[in-house]
Amino acid sequence: MDHSRAPMLEALAEYHRRGRYGFTPPGHRQGRGVDPQVTEILGMDPFRSDVLAASGLDDRRSSHRYLADAEELMADAVGAEQSFFSTCGSSLSVKAAMMAVAGNNPGGLLLGRDSHKSVVAGLIFSGVMPRWITPRWDADMHFSHPPSPDQVRAGWERHPDGAGALVVSPSPYGTCADIAGIAEACHERGKPLIIDEAWGAHFPFHDELPTWAMDAGADVCVVSVHKMGAGFEQGSVLHRQGGLVDGDHLSACADLLMTTSPNVMIYCALDGWRRQMVEHGAQLLGDALTLARRTRDRIDQVDGMTVLEDRLCGKEASHDLDLLQILIDVTATGASGYQCADWLRDHCDVDVGLSDHRRILATMSMADDEATTDRLVYALSELGLAAGSFDPPPAVDLPSPEELQLDSEMAPGEAFFGPVEMVAADRAVGRVAAEQLTPYPPGIPAVVPGERLDRAVLDYLRSGLRAGMTIPDATDPALDSVRVARERD
Repeated sequence: MDHSRAPMLEALAEYHRRGRYGFTPPGHRQGRGVDPQVTEILGMDPFRSDVLAASGLDDRRSSHRYLADAEELMADAVGAEQSFFSTCGSSLSVKAAMMAVAGNNPGGLLLGRDSHKSVVAGLIFSGVMPRWITPRWDADMHFSHPPSPDQVRAGWERHPDGAGALVVSPSPYGTCADIAGIAEACHERGKPLIIDEAWGAHFPFHDELPTWAMDAGADVCVVSVHKMGAGFEQGSVLHRQGGLVDGDHLSACADLLMTTSPNVMIYCALDGWRRQMVEHGAQLLGDALTLARRTRDRIDQVDGMTVLEDRLCGKEASHDLDLLQILIDVTATGASGYQCADWLRDHCDVDVGLSDHRRILATMSMADDEATTDRLVYALSELGLAAGSFDPPPAVDLPSPEELQLDSEMAPGEAFFGPVEMVAADRAVGRVAAEQLTPYPPGIPAVVPGERLDRAVLDYLRSGLRAGMTIPDATDPALDSVRVARERD
């Protein structure tokens, strides 16, 4: 296929060249009707590109085939049989995959318990019952790793009627599962494997990055191009291969969830990024990896900063690691990760992607260079000097791995949509949760609707809030009360 083409971008350029004008939505008419104070900040270009409904660029089945051609080029670029673009993020794509594999299946779906909140949302919408696979835990670091193939096999032994399995890899920390081993464990039973690979869109384009899910035998994988690629926020691609998941059904599930008014700029960015990766990805990503290795070494020499690497991989840890994700233990500074992230933002205008009670995460990409990494290292050096003056961080009541494993008593959808009540947090112990409670980032729920709450997890979340944790989906932001399923008389 001709990967010098970018059908979506070409169609948009032709739309502008012809000077077309549509008496259709969007009502701003290529920016004519937009508040001048808005265009002063955003410019006119985003509105001139917001022409999808008028041009028909979103119709996979139209005679023009702009989107269909772009998706076929994407599939060819990465070696998938089919690829589908989404302008609603991987949150939509992963829900579509879950519905296609497990919708209306009473056996449920095997899931890593380290799944993102979008996966839990998929459980709520679909009514599917989760069959949780416990992730591997580094209890000393309070850090989870993706499940192993043996844990997946054990999951199949407990739940042989499950429709399929879903595993998150890489994790938000860049740690990766043994996907080939997990795929084998699933295919031994004729079951499909979905990989939530939102953080791994770049993997197919460089040999020194972790193995891409499709190359490792996954049946479906979901990637977020905006995370580690060069697309807009909400740009996601759903890939499929093999005979265990019906492509037409997968497409129909995505269509059920998809907006009927997608943004053409997101499509165009996906299309252009694919072309960029095919033509220049090996060089761009190779340079990024070289810079990342050098930056990791520089950060590791800053007082109080420890770049985690060896501890993240191994027999009892993760199978592989994306070196572009720089996970930094700040314990030696005496400060918490929450305090460090706040200080970097307030004093250096530098944002990090994740923070917890003892770590911060700096995510690099192919767009970084010596100037941006110098800025990061300098900011961390200044942080190391300043941290000694911070107040002692509030303590976080960290539960053991066993205490984090709550018992599932109801399907998440049943608990979420059923009769509920708000009760004081102390009275919520032993009750069945009717809401997600998700430390964010990285967005992995500590509590899923349908799980029976215990004191250790509630104490962890409430103490985490005092220490700087964010839990954006709690009904009561202070967690003085919790939404629970109403008990039957």
